[in-house]
Amino acid sequence: MTIREILNTTKHRPWKIPTDNWKFYQEWNNAIFLHYQVELTELKKFVPQELEIDLFEEKPWISVVAFTMEKIRPKNLPSFSPISDFDEINIRTYVKSKNKTGVYFLSIEGGKSLSCKVAKGISELPYRFSNIERTDIKYQSQNSEFKDKLNIEFKIGNELTEKMELDKWLTERYALFQDTDDSINEFEIHHLEWSINEIDIQKLELNYQRFEKLINERPSKTHYSKGVKVLAWGKIKNKKTGYNNV
Repeated sequence: MTIREILNTTKHRPWKIPTDNWKFYQEWNNAIFLHYQVELTELKKFVPQELEIDLFEEKPWISVVAFTMEKIRPKNLPSFSPISDFDEINIRTYVKSKNKTGVYFLSIEGGKSLSCKVAKGISELPYRFSNIERTDIKYQSQNSEFKDKLNIEFKIGNELTEKMELDKWLTERYALFQDTDDSINEFEIHHLEWSINEIDIQKLELNYQRFEKLINERPSKTHYSKGVKVLAWGKIKNKKTGYNNV
């Protein structure tokens, strides 16, 4: 599907597509989603107070998303695979800001050091390098500095012909919100609706010590997707005041 066709497909969005020109193209491919229902009191320790934690049936969620970033590039420029293609793991939660629902990243890891530096420099997203390897049936990551580890062995199942409300709530997000020292950055994104497959997690080792009270090795829900083509707009900076600590 062409970029024009993607831009013209908007019925699935919760609000209108931005009217100004998009800035970046990227693909999020072969994505594994591990979703965890968590306790609000603990999650508030990690989320700036400017962002409202979004709830599904009065419960917050976080997700570990392991995928391959490909073909990331500015508009009107080609991608350069040594930088633009890399494996990524993000740990995200679900938030609201100014009537928009989006995601907030607790952690972002990339499998190429240079790609992390470039992505962090451009976006101010909290990228850091981890050793990541993946095959058609495995996804493995280690970070010696943070003592983080992820080891997934899996088998892809059938595509979902009918999504539940929670499936869409966890995946259909068209804004990113991220904090810096003095601001909350907002990014608008657009893509087609995620296609979702069942996934059989045959082995899972997960250890993120900073989030040990939020995530463990048994997710509440899982998804797999072959991916989406994503258009992203430039960041909007909003002044930051504090954290949701309780």
